[in-house]
Amino acid sequence: MKNRDPLPGGPHRREPSLKMIPIRPLLTLLAGISMLVSARAEVMGCLVEPDRVADVGSQSIGVLERLLVERGDHVVSGQVLARLSAQVERASVSVAEARSEADAEVRQAIAAAELAQRKLQRARDLLKQEFVSDQAVEQADAEYRVAEQRVSQARESQKVSQREYRLSAAQLGQRDVRSPFDGIVIERYRTEGERIEREPVVRVARIDPLRVEAIVPASQFGSIATGQVATIRTDLPNFSTLSAKVVLVDRVIDPASNSFRVRLTLPNPENRIPSGLRCRVDFATSQPSGSPSAPAQPGAVTPTKAPAPKPATPAKGTTASAQPQAQPVSPQTVPHQARPVSQLSTRLATAPRAPERMLVKQYLTSREPRLSMSSQISVPRLSSLDTDRPLLSLR
Repeated sequence: MKNRDPLPGGPHRREPSLKMIPIRPLLTLLAGISMLVSARAEVMGCLVEPDRVADVGSQSIGVLERLLVERGDHVVSGQVLARLSAQVERASVSVAEARSEADAEVRQAIAAAELAQRKLQRARDLLKQEFVSDQAVEQADAEYRVAEQRVSQARESQKVSQREYRLSAAQLGQRDVRSPFDGIVIERYRTEGERIEREPVVRVARIDPLRVEAIVPASQFGSIATGQVATIRTDLPNFSTLSAKVVLVDRVIDPASNSFRVRLTLPNPENRIPSGLRCRVDFATSQPSGSPSAPAQPGAVTPTKAPAPKPATPAKGTTASAQPQAQPVSPQTVPHQARPVSQLSTRLATAPRAPERMLVKQYLTSREPRLSMSSQISVPRLSSLDTDRPLLSLR
């Protein structure tokens, strides 16, 4: 009778079985999952802001006499929003206007010049008849030139008076607070009777169009261009999905947050969309029908489909009926390792809103009984791993 060694390490111990684990399909699967994560990560937070906001104040110092608008009023460019007390300025305008319209000095200078011209003409006629001397003619000519200069001086004085009138009118206009652009009054800072120096009186915002500011990770730099159309989603039921156009992409990345800013413009006819909304922006381009997969990102790995095997050609002298017919193989009978990786990637891509971590967990759970991972596995670093060599698992 042969003695059996009861010890586990005896000669009758079963040798560990070796199983081959392919590395390339696993890496391709992880690349497909990373594509799904990056495609879904394109939806980023943003903020809908007014296109322009201005704190409007007075150019001069004074007491606020009238405030003509209220919060929420629509205003147009150049509309008067408030007025300061301007009694002195109005009086100065009246004086300057009257002075600019006075032309008596001009008419007097013109009449004196015409008289001097007639005297000069008579003196020249008498000089031809030798009734006057040359000195009398020269004196008459000098008086005529002086009269012409007085006419020019009177006209220049009248022009100065007109400019003073325009200056007084401009000073009076500075007592009015006007809107710099079309928009809506969103805040009132002052009321009648208060003294205004450099403080703003009202705040005006233009919300047609709106401005959308988005903070984009640096990994998306280069994939967003000016003129690109993006989808804006808000929490309001009436404005859940909107379309905006990229108008500005920052060329400098913030090193602290590793991100850059993108500005979009959102049309807002009749000011229907409110400002100040938090939103989500999607820069992904629209896909044609029947292709739900996300667009490929720069540097992403795209799974390749294995070429179909060519049918064997029948040998000479044999008929087609003599060839064995290929039996259809069901997915249940095919080992999991022999299935194409593209099927797994397609199943992951078409999963109805399943988180990526759950997909990886399901995949590893389904392979666990086949991998026989009952003992600890030491896996080398992927950076130094050859993808053509299989990974060994010991049981």
